[in-house]
Amino acid sequence: MALKQPASMDECIYFSNRSMGNGKAMAWVFRKDCPKCGAKMGKPIEKGKVKIRADYYECPKCKFKEDKKEHEESLTMSIIYTCPECNNQGETTTQYKRKAWKGVQAYVFECGKCNAKLGITKKLKEPKK
Repeated sequence: MALKQPASMDECIYFSNRSMGNGKAMAWVFRKDCPKCGAKMGKPIEKGKVKIRADYYECPKCKFKEDKKEHEESLTMSIIYTCPECNNQGETTTQYKRKAWKGVQAYVFECGKCNAKLGITKKLKEPKK
């Protein structure tokens, strides 16, 4: 499949490099192109700083705005992983949306070999046994 990896963090909305027991996962979500001018969209910039808790995404060139919820639902997450169950190394893509997984919110995907459900959680969140 050969997923395209980001060259810098400026290309990504989300990036994570986590260990999962015996396995590990590296996940990222690329910024979406503006539907009007083609520039990369991001959070709005006010007074030289990025507005972190903004409820919309904005194009820096043409100022096109898109609601945060609909913008994030259209994005896909790319993942390179080593399965903790079967030690299979693989690549996959999934929807950029957190779901309940073992009692915690996580980005959930399946191992390509053993079909085990795996999840990328927030930092310091441990899944329930």
